[in-house]
Amino acid sequence: MVDKVIQVAVHDLKRKGPGDFETVLGKAQLNVSKTVERVVNELYTLYASKASKAHGRFSEDADNYPAQTYIGEFQKGGFQDFAALTTKLMATLTVQARKKAGATGGHVLFAHIERDASIYLMVAIINDKLGALLTQDFDIADVKHLDLDGFRFAGRVNITAWLGEADRYIGFLKGKGDVAEYFKEFLGCDTTVQDLQDTRTLIQVLEKFADPAKGAVKDKHEFLQRAYEICERHVREAAPLDFEAFANELYPDKPEDLARALGDPDVALGDGFVPNRRSLRALVRFRARTSLWSVEFDRAALASGKIVYDPEKRTITFKELPDDLVEELERERE
Repeated sequence: MVDKVIQVAVHDLKRKGPGDFETVLGKAQLNVSKTVERVVNELYTLYASKASKAHGRFSEDADNYPAQTYIGEFQKGGFQDFAALTTKLMATLTVQARKKAGATGGHVLFAHIERDASIYLMVAIINDKLGALLTQDFDIADVKHLDLDGFRFAGRVNITAWLGEADRYIGFLKGKGDVAEYFKEFLGCDTTVQDLQDTRTLIQVLEKFADPAKGAVKDKHEFLQRAYEICERHVREAAPLDFEAFANELYPDKPEDLARALGDPDVALGDGFVPNRRSLRALVRFRARTSLWSVEFDRAALASGKIVYDPEKRTITFKELPDDLVEELERERE
């Protein structure tokens, strides 16, 4: 859910023929009615629930990817001229759609929203869907309505994070194949993959999801061990992760719940990367170091009781020490 829907406009990206599109401008700005708020909130919720997203930042090539320039002008103008922003962005979207074979048109919804004290621009391309309406005289008539569930292209720019020089502040649905590339080009998004950081973020999401206090995962150790095995297979095969497939394999009981956690836009974790093998070990291994000692052990040791953690005393007890260590400790004691 969004905290506030500030400004909304809807224009059309109309297909004229193979590889040709035109812009049909709608109202400069819609009245933010309860219906408009509901539509924007539903789109945002659906966008957030989809696992397969890409995240990045604006390309340094602002000349060829001018969305950042237009959004910057909008921000510097006090977020006032929404009509100028959406008109310029529609021109850019039309240009990019003409370059991509298989691109489709539709209604383009722009929403200037606020969520968690951050300002966003959300863009979604929606098509119509034919339905049926029961009239007052009990007849059935055709009716067209927005197909919110079936939208394929959507993205958002966290303007607040951009101005704060965050590493990633753009997100968009990846979709299947390369047709969604024109939406990425439209936003001017550089999605440079950072396997190391993405793997660390993935581990944080999985550990949070498996937190026993939440009750979603019955056995945290088994869950994380299975996650490690799946990710390790992707490393061996040099195969990028697909979060929907990953969620289906790891958490088949309710894969949509895990997919939603992985695709949380606030986490800004996109799939399509090969996990970093070294970072991946944190899923199944603990490490700690002080100036006097270091320790490393697998989660399996905790699960099997060979290592016992006492949270009140903040101590760990090692059981079944190897003979050579016992001998060394005995000699030291003597």
